[in-house]
Amino acid sequence: MRFGPRSRHKGLQPHFTFPAGNSKREIVISHTLFPLGESVMNYSCTRYELKCNECGKRFGNQPLSGCPDCLAPLEIAYDLEAVRGVFTREAIAAGPANIWRYASLLPIPDGFQPDLPVGFTPLVKATNLGKRIGASNLYVKNDAVCFPTLSFKDRVVSVALANAQRFGFKVVGASSTGNLANSVAAQAARLGLKASILVPADLEAAKILNTQVYGARLIRIDGNYDHVNRLCTLIADEYNWGLVNVNLRPYYAEGSKTVGYEIAEQLGWRLPDNVVVPMAGGSLIRKIRKAFQELIYLGLVEDKPVRFFGAQATGCSPISQAVKQGLDYIEPQRPNTIARSLAIGNPADGPAAAQMIRESGGWAEDVSDVEIVSGMQELAETEGIFTETAGGVTTAVTARLYAHGRISPDELTVTCITGNGLKTTDALTGHYVEERAVRPRLADFDAYLRELDGTTEPELVAAGGTI
Repeated sequence: MRFGPRSRHKGLQPHFTFPAGNSKREIVISHTLFPLGESVMNYSCTRYELKCNECGKRFGNQPLSGCPDCLAPLEIAYDLEAVRGVFTREAIAAGPANIWRYASLLPIPDGFQPDLPVGFTPLVKATNLGKRIGASNLYVKNDAVCFPTLSFKDRVVSVALANAQRFGFKVVGASSTGNLANSVAAQAARLGLKASILVPADLEAAKILNTQVYGARLIRIDGNYDHVNRLCTLIADEYNWGLVNVNLRPYYAEGSKTVGYEIAEQLGWRLPDNVVVPMAGGSLIRKIRKAFQELIYLGLVEDKPVRFFGAQATGCSPISQAVKQGLDYIEPQRPNTIARSLAIGNPADGPAAAQMIRESGGWAEDVSDVEIVSGMQELAETEGIFTETAGGVTTAVTARLYAHGRISPDELTVTCITGNGLKTTDALTGHYVEERAVRPRLADFDAYLRELDGTTEPELVAAGGTI
């Protein structure tokens, strides 16, 4: 039995979804940002609306992700002048300690009363990790502890579901590699919405369990994420469902900006020199840059160049390869990596992300599965942060960027950790052995410690041995 009726969006405005399979025309698109401060409210009474990246056409607010005329993706445009006196350091500081302190520059409906304390995660000075990899001014933005499901996806979902309610959807869902599934399921349960979520069949068991426990309908698809996402574009056209990363994608993506706002605020209202960001679809890295641009325009931070560095797994690195090869389009790849949360072979925002990285003077790198596990271990051993495989990617790429001289040791650099290691413990299987149990006697405990440390027994020392 399906959740909700199968219909052509009864009671909703016209719906259009941007095709997941990209032709050359769909990939090579202009990515000129709308002029900051432009008054975009030509026929809409709200402070934001949908705008086509390519032709500039406006679409008000509706569940729409692509331009029906030129097929380019839509983004949210704001009337920044209208919020200039509202979006201030003082007003933000007086707000709640979560992403809703930035509500004036988030696409949430008028009258929306958020009560889920998402975001405002720690920005940690990574002194120990820095010493190990040759960095003296390194910070970790730690979304591995984001509420409620321990990944940055909680940010984007909270904004998307606010709009799902606005548009009258009773069923919400997503195509997901795990973290998004967890977040949609949890927040839908809290809001009283039904959730139907599609995932690749080989998803980590922990992420599947973390979705099912919230009561969501989980549908496993025999294919990779790109197959799942293509199916979801068809579902969005056929069913009256709000799919957060399909027909609600422009609103969903804006939640990522809060990572950028928080970085700037937690650095004392200043921008870093560099940001290292994991890339799956390519949206997060772009939205952090958009957040910085908005802060500069509104005078909350001083203008300065910030370089952006993208991190991917070698087994699925279409954006990284586009940057390295100077391509203005994405060559799709078949994912083959333990970093399943980044395993999107044909990323929707890939071309724009690659272009933005190059324009900033940054770079993109990718690392092997062995390096991913090493990155997870290194971050845990130095900073006490247990990250999932995507965080292993970011940590390993950050180390390589320093080793290759792409980032100078003293530059203020922020590396973004987007999910918790408890979700991908299978990646560490076989890397740690279960030690034998020790009898509860001091002599046995002492002998065991000596065995672990490789030290000599006391009687051997007395006989002339050395420690």
